[in-house]
Amino acid sequence: MTTTEQQSVLFDKVCIIGIGLIGSSLARALKQAQLATYIHAVDQSEAARGDAAALGIADDVTSDVSVAADCDLIIIATPVGVMPDVLATLSGIVKEGAIIMDVGSVKGSVASAGEAMPAHFHVVPAHPIAGTENSGPAAGFAELFQQRWCILTPLNRQNEDYAAAVSKVEKLWRGIGSDVVSMDASHHDLALAVTSHLPHLIAFTLVGAADDVENVNEAEVVKYSAGGFRDFTRIAASDPVMWRDVFLHNKDAVLEVLGRFSEELAVMQRAIRWGDAEALEKAFTRSRGLRQAIIEAGQETAEPNFGRDKK
Repeated sequence: MTTTEQQSVLFDKVCIIGIGLIGSSLARALKQAQLATYIHAVDQSEAARGDAAALGIADDVTSDVSVAADCDLIIIATPVGVMPDVLATLSGIVKEGAIIMDVGSVKGSVASAGEAMPAHFHVVPAHPIAGTENSGPAAGFAELFQQRWCILTPLNRQNEDYAAAVSKVEKLWRGIGSDVVSMDASHHDLALAVTSHLPHLIAFTLVGAADDVENVNEAEVVKYSAGGFRDFTRIAASDPVMWRDVFLHNKDAVLEVLGRFSEELAVMQRAIRWGDAEALEKAFTRSRGLRQAIIEAGQETAEPNFGRDKK
């Protein structure tokens, strides 16, 4: 199902707290798919509110979270570090039966905070596997979630009302073009440590290391970055506040995966030092196979230069 198809309204009033890339894209997508009648946008940044208002991404833009009081769906699109506090604030505001959904890339801390809330507040953690290196309301676009995975990590609540809330959230994501899968929060956090968090950590570290190399000046780094380094800089351009919170709140899974990476790196270092061509080729062949599997799964294109304009 795509956002160009006619949808039925799922929610009368929606409140989106945090209107950066993901929050503003959700506001646009919900409007485009006609899944919400009225959208409040809430942000503590005056600049973000000004941009959102100028772009017309919501029906009203405010810094006052109390507008969530009469909403059917509240979406928390803030950095992961403040989500538990936002949930605590909402527990004294939202109406009974409201659905509260976050969109962060770490689920353990949100799930724990959600479990502590009264049962009549339906907290449904979600993580859209979508984004760009850009941030802010102007960076958002309605098509961001189309043909992308969204992972739901429902709480351990066995009742019909909560099941209905999860089903409604799933319909929302499918309605804006996402594929949806569910898993438990701890499994999600380990999987994302491998596929997203560690690659970002490596990118941040590599770009920092290049900046520290005294005999390679900045002009050379920029001039000769048409290969792999350029793609690392794209990842490393991501929102620093968001990623600070990701690593602080998923530290156990990240450290586990980082330990395994360090072991693999030591193997590669030894193979290079001792000229072990067979070990190097074997490792590179395995990696190439994984790349092909990602292409076959439709997660990337096989076009040269990733389909970028060559000019």
